[in-house]
Amino acid sequence: MPRDLSRPAAPPTSRTTPGARPALLLTGGSGVLGRALIDELAPDYDLLCLRRSRSLGDPRVREIEGDLLAPRLGLSPRAWYELALRVDVVIHSAAATNWQLPPEEIARTNILGTDTMLDLAARADAPLYLVSTAFVANTPSDEDRERFPGAAAYLGSKARAEQLLRESAVPGAIVRPSVVMGDSVTGRIAGQQGLTKTIGAMVLGQVPVLPGAPEARIDMVPQDYVSRAIGDLVRGGVGGGEYWLTAGKEAVELREIADTCADFAARLGLPRPQRPRLIPVEAVHRLLLPMLEGTALSGSVRQRFRYYAELLLVFQSELPFDSSLGGPHCGTRPTHGDIRDALVRNLESWADDRAARPAPRRRRAAQTPTEVAS
Repeated sequence: MPRDLSRPAAPPTSRTTPGARPALLLTGGSGVLGRALIDELAPDYDLLCLRRSRSLGDPRVREIEGDLLAPRLGLSPRAWYELALRVDVVIHSAAATNWQLPPEEIARTNILGTDTMLDLAARADAPLYLVSTAFVANTPSDEDRERFPGAAAYLGSKARAEQLLRESAVPGAIVRPSVVMGDSVTGRIAGQQGLTKTIGAMVLGQVPVLPGAPEARIDMVPQDYVSRAIGDLVRGGVGGGEYWLTAGKEAVELREIADTCADFAARLGLPRPQRPRLIPVEAVHRLLLPMLEGTALSGSVRQRFRYYAELLLVFQSELPFDSSLGGPHCGTRPTHGDIRDALVRNLESWADDRAARPAPRRRRAAQTPTEVAS
């Protein structure tokens, strides 16, 4: 990717006075993980958050309006130089995660955005912590790439962003969260992402079919576990390595998620939904998707099924990931029970939000979530 290679007249020197808090630049502060990172890091750092348009509305951060895809973030040469002088640490969490975008737009955002932040970190002489995804371990098949080009572009762009950091001289680390859940205690999450939409639909009995074997693992970790691990790496000054922020062997199975959602529906006084019919992944392309294309089901229902197929084909893993959680400077590893309890907290939060929303005047087609992962 091309860079603006003009350098400041003088290299950045000491950016903080003795006793002052270091300045940390965070991208993606409005996202699920970004909000949790603000909570985690605000006590220890002066937070600068890059935003494109919408304000975060958080008094704990200083917002910088900029565009990841523009030269110098769209800043003037002087503002770019002053930002490099001020920044001590960079966490790059922003990414295009809406798989409905054109694949080339997803790739451009995630690769060029990482290149721009690496350029800034190099000028600032600051470490960069790149938030990738554990699902770079899953290589889509040719058939997956053809049917789900957005998901394939997302995974490919994340893998390329990692390679950019490895090839650079910038210190820092790669962190790979799996599916980020809501908070383990409150269940709260910034916005409705893919997991929340899916488990809510399962509670309501709107998911009769899912791709995956009953024992397939769905690796997901509460956002506070992920943000604490990243915070520990940053505070510990870790300057290299790759860290898997995953449940690993503690990951819950697909049938456990389905049963937990059914139990929760009964707890709410709703009809207990039947467990979705679980179709082996290898049969998804051969049976499920062709069936949907030839069925008389409504467009919104077909879209929902395709979305579940895309989501689970990417996020399933037959073998457990490695996990760095609980290691040196890397937070705490959740137990299997912790994750199941967190799932219930997430369902409670979903139910509270649903009860608080006014009833829609007319039925609308289901909308595809704009954020499905970190």
